[in-house]
Amino acid sequence: MLGFLKKPVVVTAEINLNLVALTVVGLMSRLWGLSYPRAVVFDEVYYGQFVSLYMKRIFFVDDSGPPLGHMLLALGEYSTNVPVCSLRFLPALAGALCIPLAYQILVELQFSHCAALGAALLILLENSLITQSRFMLLESILIFFILLAVLSYLKFYNLQRHSSFSGRWWFWLLLTGVACSCAVGVKYVGLFTYMLLLAIAGFHFWHMLGDQNLSNVSLVCHFLARGLTLLIIPVAMYLSFFYVHLTLLYRSGPHDQIMTSAFQASLEGGLARITQGQPLEVAYGSQITLRNVLGKPMQCWLHSHTNTYPIRYENGRGSSHQQQVTCYPFKDVNNWWIVKDPGMQQLVVSNPPRPVRHGHVVQLVHGITTRYLNTHDVAAPLSPHSQEVSCYIDYNISMPAQNLWRVEIVNRESDTDVWKTILSEVRFVHVNTSAVLKLSGASLPEWGYRQLEVVGEKLSKGYHQSMVWNVEEHRYGKSQEQKEREVELHSPTRMDISKNLSFMAKFTELQWKILTLKSEDTEHKYSSSALDWITMDTNIAYWLHPTSGAQIHLLGNVCTWASANVAAVVYTCLSLWYLIRRRRKIYDVPEDAWQLWVSAGQICVGGWVVNYLPFFLMEKTLFLYHYLPALTFQILLIPIVLQHLSDHLCRSLLSKSMFSALTVAWFSSVCFAYRTFSPVTYGQPLSVAELKDLRWKDSWNILIPKQGR
Repeated sequence: MLGFLKKPVVVTAEINLNLVALTVVGLMSRLWGLSYPRAVVFDEVYYGQFVSLYMKRIFFVDDSGPPLGHMLLALGEYSTNVPVCSLRFLPALAGALCIPLAYQILVELQFSHCAALGAALLILLENSLITQSRFMLLESILIFFILLAVLSYLKFYNLQRHSSFSGRWWFWLLLTGVACSCAVGVKYVGLFTYMLLLAIAGFHFWHMLGDQNLSNVSLVCHFLARGLTLLIIPVAMYLSFFYVHLTLLYRSGPHDQIMTSAFQASLEGGLARITQGQPLEVAYGSQITLRNVLGKPMQCWLHSHTNTYPIRYENGRGSSHQQQVTCYPFKDVNNWWIVKDPGMQQLVVSNPPRPVRHGHVVQLVHGITTRYLNTHDVAAPLSPHSQEVSCYIDYNISMPAQNLWRVEIVNRESDTDVWKTILSEVRFVHVNTSAVLKLSGASLPEWGYRQLEVVGEKLSKGYHQSMVWNVEEHRYGKSQEQKEREVELHSPTRMDISKNLSFMAKFTELQWKILTLKSEDTEHKYSSSALDWITMDTNIAYWLHPTSGAQIHLLGNVCTWASANVAAVVYTCLSLWYLIRRRRKIYDVPEDAWQLWVSAGQICVGGWVVNYLPFFLMEKTLFLYHYLPALTFQILLIPIVLQHLSDHLCRSLLSKSMFSALTVAWFSSVCFAYRTFSPVTYGQPLSVAELKDLRWKDSWNILIPKQGR
């Protein structure tokens, strides 16, 4: 014991100085002068608004993707007193950490430390990645999680050969799933890399099935481990992002109007203030407002007013001259309707109330004008193949009222379901003609006050959300006299029943809205096509100082982009050449080098393909920054191709020396391009002549100030 105490306690640690140096330099390149400029830059205005809504707990919908990225930005505690650099810190940190991640990825791909160092330096000196990471934007965070997922999977795969099911093996496999989930949670384009890694994992497992040294039990355990960590846990995490998002944003705001009535009623304030405590079950005599479920081209409610359809339309067609029925996009007393039993005259709720069920036939009486909702075989004003919907006026002519409607609850659990406020989605089927009450979406002319057209659509034409309505506001009518009823219709509704949506119901609706919500297709000054990205024929002017000439542009390192394209072409051509030769039993490179080459292609070329080609199929406004994840994978390919050429095609000492000299010259050009464009990367003041010198391509929109005479 005494002898043990006489010996010193020694802790041995291995420190990769390359990694330390790259991390430090990366942090300096991304964090230096982060608070400059102090103005809002490009899309920071949108992300700043979202962060502000998080701080106020106000609900919002962003069609650009899931909520994780916004929540991470909100960690900067957006407010008027928070320094700009704190809001930009997380994207900058993520951008800086991409540099050591690139180094480690090439090491795990079994390439030399020299090649890994080259990949890291290329990421370090890539102007576009620097620019994008220095502002409150999401691309650098997305790329960080993508690279982390790739590195984690490679570490797991390399460990699998020696120590399956060890603690480190589980850690890296689990981290792969977590990083993939985070990448998808930041932006949906992260799904492309996730699917790539799933495909590679499936390919590797397929090869494991042929290993006779593995028992059936072991294979099942491997399969379950991958299913748990790469599928179940990422899905659970993705759901958790929305759970936190919806928990934080519990207050009503400007965006909740695109959601269903049930969703709106679950938020504090707004619709919940109006509908809280309404009766749950719709009964004969209920006073209701009916909202169209589709919500397009805007949310609106079934509406009528005293004006009638014109006797003749502009095209010469005649109408019934009945009272107009429309869909009105604002709250209004003329949106109220009374549910009436066709066999009784009373317009009040009996005691006890008689609920309306699926399949019941009702009449809908307009609350203010007391006329009945009606349709008949007369063409609608703007949709001549559909029936006109009106409130019936008895002109004492041969046009009888046809005002019976059958209630069909679309989301019913049984055929005896009761029609419920907010929760039930219903269709109204006309008894006489089988037409369905539908929002056509067309805007009526001046005589209809530009309100939206409502028509009767034949049921045989299929189901659509424009045919579905839900009760939003609801009260039990108590006044039989019309004057008293009008006072009642103008008064607010409050009774004793609460309606809460489950998390999964809210998640499903919000997810669907994010995926289907389309912003207006407006052409942006700096939008571009995917074809423009490869050759960097476009740029984005992020910021311009009003007096000094300082500018910040999203522009890449020209030499790096060109080299990445060349590397992709060389890799493709060499791979095809090798495949053809191997088919002829001619092996130009050793088997281990070939496997290394293929593995690198799966990650780098595969990563470039899945993050680039899908943009050709997207119907959305595209910008240069959408190419950055694909570009990152393509940059990783450059040192891989260079090492392969050096190891296997430069055979003699002279050719190796010449190749090394050319590589040094090439890297010097990369440094030169970085230095040349760094003023518009960091926003340094430039003269008019210097700005003109930076316009290497005529298609670049470098802003040249006008010189005074």
